[in-house]
Amino acid sequence: MTDTLPLILAGPILRHTTSSQVTLWLCTSRRSHIQVQLHQPDNTVQTFNPTQHQLPAGERCYLQLLHLKLSTPLPEGEPIGYELIFNGEKIALRERLSELCYADEPRPSFIIQPKLKRLLHGSCRKPHHPGEDGLCDADRLMAQTRGNTQQTPALLLMTGDQVYADDVAGPMLAAIHQLIAKLGLRDESFSGATVDDTQSLFSCDNNYYEREQLLPRNKANRDLLELFFGGAEKPIFTSAGAHNHLISLSEMLAMYLLTWSPICWTLVNVQQPPGGMKDQYREQYLNELKHINHFADGLGQVQRLMAHLPSYMIFDDHDVTDDWNLTRGWEETAYGHPFSRRIIGNALIAYWLCQGWGNQPEVFKPLASRLDSLFADEAINRQDELIDTLLDWEHWHYELDTQPPVVVLDTRTRRWRSESSPNRPSGLMDWEALTDMQQKLIGHKSVIMVSPSPVFGVKLIEVVQRIFTFFGKALMVDAENWMAHPGAANVMLNIFSHLKTPPHFIILSGDVHYSFVYDVTIRRRKHSPEITQITASGLKNTFPASLLKWFDRLNRWLYASRSPLNLFTKRRRMKVRQRHVPGQKHDRLLNQCGIGLVELQSEGDHIKASIISRNRQQDFY
Repeated sequence: MTDTLPLILAGPILRHTTSSQVTLWLCTSRRSHIQVQLHQPDNTVQTFNPTQHQLPAGERCYLQLLHLKLSTPLPEGEPIGYELIFNGEKIALRERLSELCYADEPRPSFIIQPKLKRLLHGSCRKPHHPGEDGLCDADRLMAQTRGNTQQTPALLLMTGDQVYADDVAGPMLAAIHQLIAKLGLRDESFSGATVDDTQSLFSCDNNYYEREQLLPRNKANRDLLELFFGGAEKPIFTSAGAHNHLISLSEMLAMYLLTWSPICWTLVNVQQPPGGMKDQYREQYLNELKHINHFADGLGQVQRLMAHLPSYMIFDDHDVTDDWNLTRGWEETAYGHPFSRRIIGNALIAYWLCQGWGNQPEVFKPLASRLDSLFADEAINRQDELIDTLLDWEHWHYELDTQPPVVVLDTRTRRWRSESSPNRPSGLMDWEALTDMQQKLIGHKSVIMVSPSPVFGVKLIEVVQRIFTFFGKALMVDAENWMAHPGAANVMLNIFSHLKTPPHFIILSGDVHYSFVYDVTIRRRKHSPEITQITASGLKNTFPASLLKWFDRLNRWLYASRSPLNLFTKRRRMKVRQRHVPGQKHDRLLNQCGIGLVELQSEGDHIKASIISRNRQQDFY
C-alpha cells in the first residue's frame, strides 16, 4: 500500500525562517532522508543536510521537521528558492506537487524580511463554517505580489483556533477515520470511558454525533460531560459540533493533515454517510458535506501559500477543547479524570507536533529526544508521561527578533487562577508570566504583541460576560477576556502605563469571530503610549449576524469615548477610539471571513489595518 501513496502527504510548510536558519514541516508516507537545496538570487545552488526529526506516527505516516542552521547568512529582501531531495532522488517539488508554485516559477521560494512592513494575521478556521477560507484570500494576495518584494508580506501570524478539535463535522470525522486506516495511524487504549481503545471507539454506536455517551453515566462524570460536550446548550456562544469531539491522538493528527493538505482528501471518500452512522443524522451530515467539500477544494491554495510564506502559530481553546482552562473548577474537573486528561493531552501533543514545534525548534529540544519512543509498541505509559510533561511545559510563548519585535503570548497554560471561587474566570496570564513579558518589552521603541484574546475588547460584550460570571455561569458565555480577572487586568494595564515600556504597541488578536480596530491612549497623559488593538477573526468563522449588529449598536451608544459608563470599567484610564468598518459609516465591528493585513511604515506613523475577503481589501479608518 505504501507504494501506491504519494510520497508527500502534507506540506511543505515554511515555519521559523531567518537569514541564519530555515525550518520546514511536512508529512511523508515513507521513511526518508531529506536534504534541503537552496537556490540563491546570484544563481548559487547549495545542498544541505538539515537536522531532521522524523516521527513514525503510523505505518505509512512520518511527520518531518527539518531545521537548517546556516553559517553564512542568507540575503535579505530577495526570493530564495528551495527544493527537497528525498533519498538522493532529485525530482523537483513542482513535479511532485503540480499546484505548489505560483505561475511559471520553477520552485517554491521565500523572502527574508527582518524589517516588518506588511504582515498577515488571522484566527478561527473552522472547516464546516459556510464562509470562504481566509487563507485562500492570503494566497491570492501572494499571487498578486509576485515579483514585487516590497509588497510581499513578511510572515503569517495565526493567532489561535487553527483547528477545531471540539467542533467537528460528520464528514470531517468520517474522513479522519478513513485517513487513519489508509495511513495506519497508531491505536491507543483508554481508561475511564465505555470504550477500551480506538478500534472499539470507531466501531461503537455512538461514534458519530453522540460521543458524549462514551462516558459512564454517574454523578462523578456529570460535570465532565458539561465541560466537553455541553457546548450545544450555550445560549450565545455556541459550539454545535461538540458531540463529535476528537478523542484519540490518531484523530488529532489526521485532522491536521486534512486541514493543511489537499492530497489527503484524494485518499478518502466521504460523499455518503458512513455505514455505522444512525439514520437520524444523515440530513445533518449531507448539509455539512457541502461546506466540507468547498473547504477541501481550496486546500491547494492553502498548501501553496504556506510553502512560500513563513508562518507562526499559537493555540487558543479550540485547538484543544472549548473553554480550555477557563476556570479553576474547569481544570480540577477535566484533569482529575483519566479520559478527559487523555483527550486534552492528545490535543496538546498534536499541537506541539503540527504547530508549536515549528515556531522555535530549538526550544523543544528537551522534548524532541522523547519522540522515538512515543509511537513504539506498548507505549501507553510513555504517552501518559509525555502528556504530564506537556501539561507542565511553560515555553509555548515565543519572540521573533524582527523590527519591530514580535512577542507571542501563551494565554492558556500559565493562568492566574481565582482563589475565591472555582467558577470565576482565571486571568489569562499569571503575575510571573506577565512580569517575564514586561522584561522582554523594556528598551524597545515599538512592539507587536500577539494575544489570542483581545486585550481591548468590546465593552458591552465583556459586561454581559461579567453578569453571567457574577451568577457563577462563566462557562455559558466563554467569559475569557483580559478584564475578567482583576489581578491580570490591572497588571496588564499597568504595563502599558509604565514609563519604560514601548511608546508604540500593536496588539494582534483573534478569538471573537468578528474584526475591529481600536486606537488606545492613556487619558490625561502628555506622552501617552500609542496602542493599536487589531482583531482579525475569523479566517473561516463568523459571529451570529443579527446579535452582533445589536452588540455593535448598543456598545457604540453606551460606551462612546466620552460616555460616563466608562468610569465603571477597568479601562477607565484608557481612551479608546473605535475605527469605522469599511463602507459602513456607523459600524465598528466587521462580521465576515477573511485574512487580516497590517501595513507599517515607520515608528509612530499611522498603522494601516485591513481585512481581505473575496479579493477585496477593506481598510479600517
